[in-house]
Amino acid sequence: MSKIIAIIPARYDSSRLPGKVLEKIGDKTMLNLVWEQVKKTEMVEEVIIATDDGRIVAESENFGGQAEMTFSSHRSGTDRCAQVASQFWETDIIINIQADEPFIDPEIIDMLASRMIEDDWIEIASLCTKIKDQNEATDPNTVKIVMDKFNKALYFSRASIPYFRDNRGSVENQYRHIGIYAFRNKTLQSITKLSESFLEKAEKLEQLRWIENGYKIHVFETDYIGIGIDTPEDLEKARQYQ
Repeated sequence: MSKIIAIIPARYDSSRLPGKVLEKIGDKTMLNLVWEQVKKTEMVEEVIIATDDGRIVAESENFGGQAEMTFSSHRSGTDRCAQVASQFWETDIIINIQADEPFIDPEIIDMLASRMIEDDWIEIASLCTKIKDQNEATDPNTVKIVMDKFNKALYFSRASIPYFRDNRGSVENQYRHIGIYAFRNKTLQSITKLSESFLEKAEKLEQLRWIENGYKIHVFETDYIGIGIDTPEDLEKARQYQ
């Protein structure tokens, strides 16, 4: 039977907010809050923090978390996840949790895990939510997604998609991608060996590499919005929210 492992890739040198995962929100670090939320899930059997920095290892040990060192040469959190996941079985389910979402809902993690268990033919699964306003639809920091009738991703973009030629479109018909993934471990190991693709380079979105190489990403809708932290302004908002 497949084992469900949550991996939280956490690097120190974030481009816009270095050391953000060690920043305090209330009396706990961002990383600690993410770990606590994942530990509240019912289906995840093991939680591992994947990092390349000793400060993050020390903080993980401080709050009782399990951390593993990974290569500093990794280009993405997915690559970091794959290195840690290589010690598990090919059939195991790996859930990649963002280290900068301190209030992530444990229920959406369990939802993804359940889908992967129920539908054993799914290679990669992720989530989306409806876009609420036009500013979000045009914000390049918000990744948009279009899907087919079977909830498989057709394309991801930083641009507003689809484009409504007759200006009759509505944000009600647009979706924002939520950056959490569930993988079959065998698939995870395969996609991280692929070369960087044309669309990936254009949009700076690694999931386009997977699609270009024929992998299917099944996307499930949720009402969860989430609070991701990329900038000092985002951090202050999170502190106020907390």
